[in-house]
Amino acid sequence: MAGNSQRRNRRTSNKKGATVGSGGQRRRGLEGKGPTPPASMRKGHKKNRVAAAQVRRTESRRPAPRRGGPKGTNELVVGRNSVVEALREGVPANTLYVQQFLDNDERVREALQLATEKGLNLMEAPRPELDRMTNGLNHQGLVLSVPPYDYAHPEDLTAIAADNAEDPLIVALDGITDPRNLGAVVRSVSAFGGHGVVVPERRAAGMTASAWKTSAGTAARTPVARATNMTRMLEAYQKEGLMVVGLAADGDVELHELEALEGPVVIVVGSEGKGLSRLVGETCDFRVRIPMPGGAESLNAGVAAGVVLYEAARRRA
Repeated sequence: MAGNSQRRNRRTSNKKGATVGSGGQRRRGLEGKGPTPPASMRKGHKKNRVAAAQVRRTESRRPAPRRGGPKGTNELVVGRNSVVEALREGVPANTLYVQQFLDNDERVREALQLATEKGLNLMEAPRPELDRMTNGLNHQGLVLSVPPYDYAHPEDLTAIAADNAEDPLIVALDGITDPRNLGAVVRSVSAFGGHGVVVPERRAAGMTASAWKTSAGTAARTPVARATNMTRMLEAYQKEGLMVVGLAADGDVELHELEALEGPVVIVVGSEGKGLSRLVGETCDFRVRIPMPGGAESLNAGVAAGVVLYEAARRRA
């Protein structure tokens, strides 16, 4: 019994006794923690979730990768004439590759001079390396690397118009696959005070070096946006108050009768052969035809867009 009593005493003696004083811990526990943060900053609050969703939507509007290929893919311009023309037109390049032991001529000397003036990287490479880079194309010893184009978001175009206190004037291209047509449209939009061009993300021309050259440098100040779904993009513009005007040879309204051009509008141009796609055509508020007394069946996209943009600029003047 005595042994059991000693064991019990040892066990109870190991228990932690009362602490004398709180050391100020209770007082600090009663102190305030400052003003209550706003609801948008309190984790789990509805307004916090709404604010987080807005941030995600903003981040999702970052420019899409250029040319529809993998993000970061560069375009290569090959051949002496093509490289010199691209440099003359101010195509935004970053590196000029020159073949080792290359025989100089006027084009090579001009390319080197222009690249130096523009501050481009100059890289010397053996012919086999240039052959590999260009998949065996006839590069003639000169290869120009053009970085991916930074597309705008379709909503950016209406924001530009709002910043300028102007009614949006936008051109959307439906099924245009020739980059030279895209470049011509960009040039017309710039000439007649438009706010940008929208192209589909797939199965459509992108802002390649060829499109940039055709734009005659206006692509530097006229944004091109990319739409994942053209029909939904047009519906979004309609919700913002824009009228959607599609160009069609069998349109119900002639161009000179269309008063919608005086206000916020997006002009949709289809391909020369097929015209507007079915869903895009059904989305349009108006289907407009351009009178052609000369009897031509159709105009290419660049010319048709230029005619309508001129009429819109005339009405807004």
